[in-house]
Amino acid sequence: MADFLGAYAVSRRIADRLSGGETTFEGTATITADGSGAIYKEVGALQMGTGTFTAERSYLWRPAGARIEVAFADGQPFHDFDPDQGGQATEHLCGADMYRGGYDFSEWTCWSLRWDVSGPRKDYTSVTWYVRR
Repeated sequence: MADFLGAYAVSRRIADRLSGGETTFEGTATITADGSGAIYKEVGALQMGTGTFTAERSYLWRPAGARIEVAFADGQPFHDFDPDQGGQATEHLCGADMYRGGYDFSEWTCWSLRWDVSGPRKDYTSVTWYVRR
């Protein structure tokens, strides 16, 4: 997990197949050690349609053997991943919407995360790129 600690420029594109629109996020993320693993926090500008909003979110990263477990800020589980291999992250069912995601570390120290989300209320792909600062 120590390899991830630091600051990143973050760029996200969300292609919504229901509306045909695109949402973007440009900002920064920091991953800082805490007593149990690390805290991921991102802050930036979210552009939706003609409006731009300040957005932020946090996750808890915890070691789990060779994997990293990612939880929401309130401690509820989200997914896990293998930092040595990337690839498919654990699927996450949120209500009736299924999140299927994967990490790509092939250009380390830059990396990306892709989520394909489908369900009765959601149908989009989100791709986030991280570039170490």
